[in-house]
Amino acid sequence: MVRDTGDSQDAKSPADMTAFVQNLLQQMQSRFQTMSDSIVTKNILFGVISIFNVFLDTNALDDMGTRINELEQSINDLRAEMGVESSPSPAAEKPKEEELKKEEGSD
Repeated sequence: MVRDTGDSQDAKSPADMTAFVQNLLQQMQSRFQTMSDSIVTKNILFGVISIFNVFLDTNALDDMGTRINELEQSINDLRAEMGVESSPSPAAEKPKEEELKKEEGSD
């Protein structure tokens, strides 16, 4: 004889247990997918931010080079206004020195 102790309400049928386990697995899969998507999104954002930072650094260097060129031009303009010749770069002086040596050797 089976006694009804009220535990029959707590007992689950195999179908109920299967449904419970399937629900639990779906929740776990959903949470795993959410975490996975979050990781992928963070990696993509990190990559985009890294590329953006490199782009900014490149633009900053280009901007600095442009400003230096403008400054050199302004200095040369001021020298021209004052009647002072701008000093040639060392690369421009080398051919003159070589020409002088050739002239001295040809005498």
